[in-house]
Amino acid sequence: MPGNAQITSVEAIELFRAALILYASRTRPVLEEASSEITRTHLWLQNDQRHYWEQQLRARNKALEQAKQELFTARISQFQETTSLLQMTVRRSQNAVEEAEGKLKLLKRWDRELDNRAAPLLKEVEQLHGFLTADVPRAVATLMQIIKTLDAYTGVTAPKPEEKAA
Repeated sequence: MPGNAQITSVEAIELFRAALILYASRTRPVLEEASSEITRTHLWLQNDQRHYWEQQLRARNKALEQAKQELFTARISQFQETTSLLQMTVRRSQNAVEEAEGKLKLLKRWDRELDNRAAPLLKEVEQLHGFLTADVPRAVATLMQIIKTLDAYTGVTAPKPEEKAA
């Protein structure tokens, strides 16, 4: 043989294999949680929050129409004292409607931004998850085979000098 293998520690390979298994078992759930958190946030923005602010907008528009109608009725009746109070109510209702419209607009922007910002990161998380589920088990199996091979190699005794001569 041209050169002899210099094996100093099979235990180092065994420790690395154990550390790799531990890393994969701890990392996989974290990646799954990150993916599901992005999905939950996306659904929360699209469903819960959008539904809530659409309902708020309808209710606030209804309150605005009612306030406008009351102001109109008061103007026809020419109640000067109540018209100023009703005008304030109309302004508050208009502000509430504008706030709900602004929230819906902001919500739609957040939904787009979440898609734009999270999609590349989610792709990387999925690639790492694929690596952990496919490549790491193969690496662990390969390391186990290397350990077995090295154990078998170290178990072989060197031929005695008198056997070489024969």
